[in-house]
Amino acid sequence: MFLKQYYLACLSHASYLIGDETTGSAVVVDPQRDVDGYLEDAARAGLRIEHVFLTHFHADFVAGHLELAARVGARIHLGAKAQAEFPFSPARDGDKLVLGRVRLEILETPGHTPEGISILVVDTERDAEVPHGILTGDTLFIGDVGRPDLLSAKGLTARDLANSMYATLREKILPLPDSTLVYPAHGAGSACGKNLSRDTFSTLGVQKRVNWALQPMDRESFVRVLTADQPAMPAYFPYDAELNGKVRATLEESLAAGLRPLTLEQVLHEQAAGALVLDAREPGEWTAGHLRGSVNVGLSGTYASWVGALIPATRPLILVAPPGRQLEAAVRLGRIGFDRLAGYLDGGAAAWRGREDLLRQSTRLSPMEFAARLAHAHPPCVLDVRTQAEWDAGRLPGAVHIPLPELAARAGELPRDRPIAVHCKGGYRSVIAVSLLEPLGLGPLSDLEGGYQAWVAAGQTTLA
Repeated sequence: MFLKQYYLACLSHASYLIGDETTGSAVVVDPQRDVDGYLEDAARAGLRIEHVFLTHFHADFVAGHLELAARVGARIHLGAKAQAEFPFSPARDGDKLVLGRVRLEILETPGHTPEGISILVVDTERDAEVPHGILTGDTLFIGDVGRPDLLSAKGLTARDLANSMYATLREKILPLPDSTLVYPAHGAGSACGKNLSRDTFSTLGVQKRVNWALQPMDRESFVRVLTADQPAMPAYFPYDAELNGKVRATLEESLAAGLRPLTLEQVLHEQAAGALVLDAREPGEWTAGHLRGSVNVGLSGTYASWVGALIPATRPLILVAPPGRQLEAAVRLGRIGFDRLAGYLDGGAAAWRGREDLLRQSTRLSPMEFAARLAHAHPPCVLDVRTQAEWDAGRLPGAVHIPLPELAARAGELPRDRPIAVHCKGGYRSVIAVSLLEPLGLGPLSDLEGGYQAWVAAGQTTLA
């Protein structure tokens, strides 16, 4: 048996290539949209990717099932309750797919979504009865289970799906042997659950001991805990969940159409027509000089997730990327289905040299400079854009708290007659916030370089 996990840290996403080396037959489960890695590894191992499974319609990324179908003719498999625009083979409870000495068995596991499935992987050469592992999608994570509140727009309540999850875990998952390896679709950092571990796999025996959702409890207690305190749902989740069931362009087709070089004058024309200039350089580079009206989301962070959380999927985008990284920036957007690229600025920041009339700058302050401004007779408004949990753990005296995903809707709460000094944890989100506020005419704007971490390290005052 060949089994490889692919972990895409920027989306906290795990996918899997499984094959039988005697017959060469292979499947990919929950693939990312850029599929070259699976194809290259399969070729090296002498495998043919004949099938692709989605454990459910993912909300946090666009899966690569259509790409694999187009590239190698892979047959698409979805849970039997799924509805999709493209042809697929429905996977029902108890169905088996035999790949030589590797056997895949389907468990229908609703809870995160109604069509969710998990896949038992049996290496018959080792043990034809005891499964080697289970690919659980977003049903069972390491340390948690999938959130049940993503489908309210389809008329399903969080309580409905939490009740399904309770039954799924007790009837389908808990009876499996403790030695079964658990391979989920996500890890820490994903918004698909509350308390995901940084571990990317575990054994079911360990999860039975440490995962709260597998502990003995009555149904009502389970539903109450699962439905409480789920993190805010990123704005792009409903869009991606819907897109995963639709016929759409492949990533290759989208890149061919949208990844084209534009002159500065063409960029300004597209911007005037409604396109957004998305500057993917590092925060310090953006603050030093940027095109007016541009939004900064640096490639060094969870770039695609923040773009999806803050920018409408229907807005045309023009990329300003670090030299040689235009393709990377576009592919990472494509992973969440943000395909409406109008192009990229040819030459990047060098293209606006000598055009100071088009540029803006923002001020980055060290902790000492930040503190000096706060001690002034007319101090700035301090804006904290961290999460509620970060705020609760410690904050700057007198700060206004607006989590970054809420900033566009709540910018009217900020004063228009005072400077605004923004901070986050490490200095990444604060510059995103400054770039969102700048076109609104607020400010002058500045941000704390190094964020709250640097403030604490400098021994400055905080409130618990």
